[in-house]
Amino acid sequence: MFTTRPTLQGIHGMVSSTHWLASSTAMAVLEDDGNAFDAAVAAGFVLHVVEPHLNGPAGEAPMILAPVGHRPQVLCGQGPAPAGATIAHYTSLGLDLVPGTGPLAAAVPGAFDAWMLLLRDHGTKRLSDVLKYAIGYAEHGHPVVERIGETVETVRELFETEWPTSAEIYLRDGKSPAPGALLRNPALADTWRRVIAEAEAAGSGRETQIDAARRVWREGFIAEAIAEFAARPAMDTSGERHAGTLTGADLAAFSATYEEPATYDWNGWTVAKPGLWSQGPVFLQQLALLRGTHLDYGTPDYVHTLIEGMKLTMADREAWYGDSADVALETLLSADYNDARRALIGERASFELRPGSPDGRDPRLSKHARRVADNGPVGLPPVAGAGEPTVAKDGYTRGDTCHLDVVDRWGNMIAATPSGGWLQSNPAVPGLGFQLGTRLQMTWLEPGLPNSLSPGRRPRTTLTPSMALRDGEPIMAFGTPGGDQQDQWSVHFFLAVALREKVRGGLDLQGAIDAPNWHNESFPSSFYPRVMNPGSVTVESRIGDLAIAELRRRGHEVTVGEPWSEGRLCAVARDPETGVLSAGANPRGMQGYAVGR
Repeated sequence: MFTTRPTLQGIHGMVSSTHWLASSTAMAVLEDDGNAFDAAVAAGFVLHVVEPHLNGPAGEAPMILAPVGHRPQVLCGQGPAPAGATIAHYTSLGLDLVPGTGPLAAAVPGAFDAWMLLLRDHGTKRLSDVLKYAIGYAEHGHPVVERIGETVETVRELFETEWPTSAEIYLRDGKSPAPGALLRNPALADTWRRVIAEAEAAGSGRETQIDAARRVWREGFIAEAIAEFAARPAMDTSGERHAGTLTGADLAAFSATYEEPATYDWNGWTVAKPGLWSQGPVFLQQLALLRGTHLDYGTPDYVHTLIEGMKLTMADREAWYGDSADVALETLLSADYNDARRALIGERASFELRPGSPDGRDPRLSKHARRVADNGPVGLPPVAGAGEPTVAKDGYTRGDTCHLDVVDRWGNMIAATPSGGWLQSNPAVPGLGFQLGTRLQMTWLEPGLPNSLSPGRRPRTTLTPSMALRDGEPIMAFGTPGGDQQDQWSVHFFLAVALREKVRGGLDLQGAIDAPNWHNESFPSSFYPRVMNPGSVTVESRIGDLAIAELRRRGHEVTVGEPWSEGRLCAVARDPETGVLSAGANPRGMQGYAVGR
């Protein structure tokens, strides 16, 4: 079949990411005898440089990795709420939602330590070997993609009047970066050089230097600069200036962690995701709803079934998911629970928020979620391609993220979804060249909920890398940016792979990525101001007039987007029988790329 690009195949290594420079960097590391984990770290730091509107080192980076011969494990690069981030503190400021920008929204940064832990435990390269690519692009510049300048332009007034440290980087000579112009960030290059110098001064061993770099971040000059700056009041989406709660003690106490993934078996596949502190199990719940269901791929009935199933699972996310979740995932994935939930999918579109009652327990929704569910669309219309950077002039953002997948010739595989620390999330920390994140905006300022703001608890993140196995062997790593849309676009991609014909004897990754996609917003958004659009579904026009008409006949509020506006998927795969590797990347946005040989 025709695709925008071929599904790449080879035997040495394959990479797919949301920016071609990150993909090329990872491939350069593989060519230099690095493994998939070395390549992922190098590419991850390049993504901080070339997609600064989508991620940064002080953001988050959940990953799923499968070292050859081992089952997948999750590496959690999602930091928790600081010790001072109590509901009482935020409500005493007159807030009913955590702001979408500014220091108050900053969780403990998790990305840097996660990348370092991955490099130390599973990589082979030295710190200087993997950081040199990011240093080069930060010092000498990289050609700007259109979205960076567009994002900067939306927050120009904020930068000029309130966030001067950000203006120093992104409004050089008063101008936002033009497409194709070289954007430099010498402060970031200097930061990484200093980290390397202090790490190398700690000793000659590879692991010794990586652990020293982690200490520099937690307790050294980086931690000191972050803590000092977080305490300064800055303008945020509330319209007021607030200081953050993040301190040096919070930074010193954090370490990225390994944990077992959540998994579900479906039609000979096993899908692995992060746990209930993420939205990842939403993917697994959708598969559980589809068990035993006839799926006629691509038909209006197929699309309707997926949309309605997503509404049910996202309602469960709202009621039951969070770092303090007390529901058993086994119950949410059980046959009895899903038989009852499946019966709620009718011929007509639902406009209700309908969480289930696992073990007979009554679901509890936040007051805000109940309000937006009862009052219908609040504040914002559905947005085509809402997973792309969407920024209002007050700095409000949603769904800005990157993704990266790598598989090497030995069979090591990783999927990572770095995000947060966007250029539009917080003022740049003076002298460091990066910003703090805003992940606390995903928590509720109401006690007793699984996702209530609570010191030491991780905010429920939308970041959700994926890995699929057959017969216990890792076969495919994949994912997408897109906030709440990630586990809508990813499920459709996975089904497009699992239900359709192969190409050249392998998985049709590119065909599945290219297939027309959609999303709905029939649940409270994870991003400030936490809106909901009941009954909405946004489709790419390529889905066809007949399908659009049928969805509308069934009661869906259909928004028709541009032909290529939904999803930014990446994927790599490995055939364990032949060792053939493959990769595909998203053509939407003219930015993502797969490379390999």
